Amino acid sequence: MRRDLVLALLATAVGVAVGLGDVARAGASLLSYRDILARKMPLADRRIAYGADPNQFGELWMPARPRRARVVVVIHGGCWQAALPGLELMNGVAADLRRRGYAVWNIEYRRLGSPGGGYPATFDDVGRAVDFLRVISRTDHLDLGHVVVLGHSAGGHLALWAAGRAGLPSTSPLKAAHPLRIGGVVTLAGINDLAAYRASGPDACGGPTTIDQLVGADHRLADTIFSDTSPPDLLPLRTRQIIVSGGLDPIVPQRFGHDYALAARAHGDDAEELDLPHAGHFELIDPLGPDWKVIARAVRRLARARWRGQA
Repeated sequence: MRRDLVLALLATAVGVAVGLGDVARAGASLLSYRDILARKMPLADRRIAYGADPNQFGELWMPARPRRARVVVVIHGGCWQAALPGLELMNGVAADLRRRGYAVWNIEYRRLGSPGGGYPATFDDVGRAVDFLRVISRTDHLDLGHVVVLGHSAGGHLALWAAGRAGLPSTSPLKAAHPLRIGGVVTLAGINDLAAYRASGPDACGGPTTIDQLVGADHRLADTIFSDTSPPDLLPLRTRQIIVSGGLDPIVPQRFGHDYALAARAHGDDAEELDLPHAGHFELIDPLGPDWKVIARAVRRLARARWRGQA
């Protein structure tokens, strides 16, 4: 019995070592944002300001048959930091969605390190940019009954937040009178739960300091900083959500997506998990990779499910 136990333990140890080796080799070949940006960049049709600040603009990508096109709002990540790439990181995704027949509104917003970035400006900008679709639609005749918001990483957090604005506390300075209703959200490796990521997330985005700067922890009461900034505090969002996670993601590990989806479903939301076991962080926004095809099908499912409320 002792010999059998030793052999079993040795076999387990070898298996673990092999598994770790596989992870290390996979990590060495994962995409970075530099790989994405090194490619030839497609161009949007128009750049449109939705506010007076230099960072308050978006880029509109219109399909070949633009009239009454269904809309995908795209929100880039980058740890909410102005020092990292902005909306250009999502150009490949925007171009692919345009090719598939969507009107794409790829938005920029004030970030940490730019004047005014953080609370409340970062959130105000995202809300204002989404609502600005009503203005764009006056001339471009978009279908605002099918709006899907797709965000990556920090942008995944902001995508869920944008969908949940109707549930903001009445005392919040972020509260808007008539936020545009979102028909569905796709959050790609989203930092969906700010409190959880602050407590146990990797330091890739700067650790707790970044979260504290984003939510204005230095000038707000500690028990209110997540009440109007973190999607779990806004549940139920009352819109369909697809939570996409990469099994090899070192920046937003898969467990964060799983935990958020569980919380959303516990509040009655339709929250589907889409786990991509061989994907890292940036594979999820690589339109040339196999994972993007799966994500594009998820966008299509949401875009086809019409929201019958008022835009």
